Amino acid sequence: MIGRPIKVLAIDDEIDVTKSIRLAITIQEPTWWVVEANSGHQGLIILNSEKPDLVLLDIRMPGMDGIEVLRKLRSYSTVPVICLTVTNDELNKVQALESGADDYIVKPFGHLELIARIKAVLRRSLGMNQTSKPLYVNRDLTIDFQSHEVKVRSKTIALTATEYALLELLSDNTDQILTSETLLGRIWGAYALDNRDYLKVYIRRLREKIELDPAKPEYIITVRGMGYKLAGPSM
Repeated sequence: MIGRPIKVLAIDDEIDVTKSIRLAITIQEPTWWVVEANSGHQGLIILNSEKPDLVLLDIRMPGMDGIEVLRKLRSYSTVPVICLTVTNDELNKVQALESGADDYIVKPFGHLELIARIKAVLRRSLGMNQTSKPLYVNRDLTIDFQSHEVKVRSKTIALTATEYALLELLSDNTDQILTSETLLGRIWGAYALDNRDYLKVYIRRLREKIELDPAKPEYIITVRGMGYKLAGPSM
């Protein structure tokens, strides 16, 4: 459960949409604060000044579209981002995920669904409590579960909340095969069980960050027909 007021930045070129988002959030969570931006450029300026806990980002905007905003944002920030799309097109979804989105939701969406998606992403971000788990060391990979710091070959790696949650789940089950359904359900929730795109994109993103050669992974191993595992030092 999230125990403090949350600041959400809604970026959409349609003023009616950002106002609808503000109304939906205010009704369900009256202590939360919604900041509106109606262009990608304005959104990036507000992001830097307001430091929101989460961003709702429309993909199709004139001028600087959502994908460009997301790529610029991800060059310096790990703030959770949920993309808003007008179609259920797989290419748009994959492009958003590969650019750094934590989740996406198709317009039009219900207010309760929106709040549920926001809370699910925030639980991975703000809900990460410090734990007493010991430092995880696996060859050149180190995870400090108290500070949520991940190092590979002594270099600190910047991970989004979703990337970190996936890596932590895999590390908690080192050398054990976790099915795709288990990973999808534990990280994204029941609504994502049939959507393998989430997992494929995030596995690829993690490999790009921690593997010496992502095409020949030594840590995150695909077990065909079953799922994935994080290989231990004995591999």
